[in-house]
Amino acid sequence: MSPLAPHCDCLDPRFKQLVLFNAELELLAEGFRWLEGPLWFGDHHCLLFNDIPNNRTLRWSERDGVSVFREPSDFANGQARDAAGRLIQCHHSSRCLTRLEHDGQVTTLVDAAEGKRLNAPNDVVVKRDGSIWFSDPLYGLLNDYEGGRQASEQPAALYRLDPETGELDAVIRDLDGPNGLAFSPDEQWLYVAETGAPDADEPRQHIIRYPVAADGRSLGPGQFFHKVNVGWADGFQIDEQGNLWCSAGDGVHVIAGDGALLGKIRVPQRVSNLCFGDRYGSRLFICASNQLYSLFTNTRGAR
Repeated sequence: MSPLAPHCDCLDPRFKQLVLFNAELELLAEGFRWLEGPLWFGDHHCLLFNDIPNNRTLRWSERDGVSVFREPSDFANGQARDAAGRLIQCHHSSRCLTRLEHDGQVTTLVDAAEGKRLNAPNDVVVKRDGSIWFSDPLYGLLNDYEGGRQASEQPAALYRLDPETGELDAVIRDLDGPNGLAFSPDEQWLYVAETGAPDADEPRQHIIRYPVAADGRSLGPGQFFHKVNVGWADGFQIDEQGNLWCSAGDGVHVIAGDGALLGKIRVPQRVSNLCFGDRYGSRLFICASNQLYSLFTNTRGAR
């Protein structure tokens, strides 16, 4: 077998099947402030991502490089697409979830729970049944850098939204800082990054996975899955084999479905989030502080 690329650290033989020896870590763009929410749009062959402190959603393509997609963005963070291909965004400053319609109009999907304003929706995933699951920690309310300081009206939670009926259910209420989200390929598990209480000296910071109940609407008891070291887990993505590709303080950590750390992809900056994309879904796009990277892999993102 060919040797690993110099930016890869192998900790388990399974890692060697996931990376390519001749695919280099590519710096695509830089000069931002803090990048988040990468999302691949295959029908437009472009990547959307958010520069949160600069209050804008950006677009990158191989042909045109970086351009502004939406400005201001209400300090958008995590984003996803629904079954109709519409853009779903989490917003810090307006404390809501929106949907970009095909005609360019913006619809507010939800901005309150039980009569109280949401905190600062952070990450979002869309299940195959069309339901929208999103995390709502306090982080985006705490300072002026990522949306403007505001008072929280309720504890952090993770929600399930039915976009057809508007029904909103808090599916998890016992996390201090729910953050990144991802369903397993068969949607039997939901992975959640617990990044901890923002004012804690030793915050809880680990990944938990929850079994999805038979009704598809609720979750069973959470199970400890993995603790990232160096740093903590923020955003992550699942590949077709069920491995978790996770952000970390020293790059991207690849974690098997059994919780074992398979290997690391070292990135010069702290990684906040990532996604798979490009023609075959095998190119990893990495948001790392003020830089955007990519890496071709030997696996594909879960469809």
